[in-house]
Amino acid sequence: MANRRHAREWALQLLFQLDAVPAEDLGPVIENFWAMQWRLRQEEDSDGQSDDAQPSPEPSPDGKSAADRVAPRHIRAFTERLVRGVQEHRDEIDERITAYADNWPLHRMGGVDRNVLRIAVFEMFCDEQTPPVVIINEAVDLAKFFSSSESGKFVNGILDRACKDVKRSPRETAGGGRRGRR
Repeated sequence: MANRRHAREWALQLLFQLDAVPAEDLGPVIENFWAMQWRLRQEEDSDGQSDDAQPSPEPSPDGKSAADRVAPRHIRAFTERLVRGVQEHRDEIDERITAYADNWPLHRMGGVDRNVLRIAVFEMFCDEQTPPVVIINEAVDLAKFFSSSESGKFVNGILDRACKDVKRSPRETAGGGRRGRR
């Protein structure tokens, strides 16, 4: 079952793609991304089976689209909110990251690290639905998984600085409520 961790992984993949190939209209990019995720899942499931069966991004007999077959609607919505939010606030987010990353310009950061930081800074300052300590933990885990353990340390250092400027308690959401990991 897909969860918010998966959503952040997918958001990271989409943002990494958009770094390489910018797009004005995110709709088709996101739609193609979900279709590709479905094809990849089908390929994984059919390893060792006949190569004749081609996965289809078309709706299944039960009417589910490729995206519906990849993840529940609320998880996809979270992924897309992260991607659209980062893209919409990218200049502001990049300015913040640059300010926290002393003498380390964005263009020198690895693409994974840069986009992990973008997601985390967006969640901390623009979305505010997740406690900052959870955001930092998720970002460090993503950096370690998709990049290296050194990336985890780098991301943690920058986000620790950023967390000091967050107006809410590190363990609370914007509404003041405590929220656990999902």
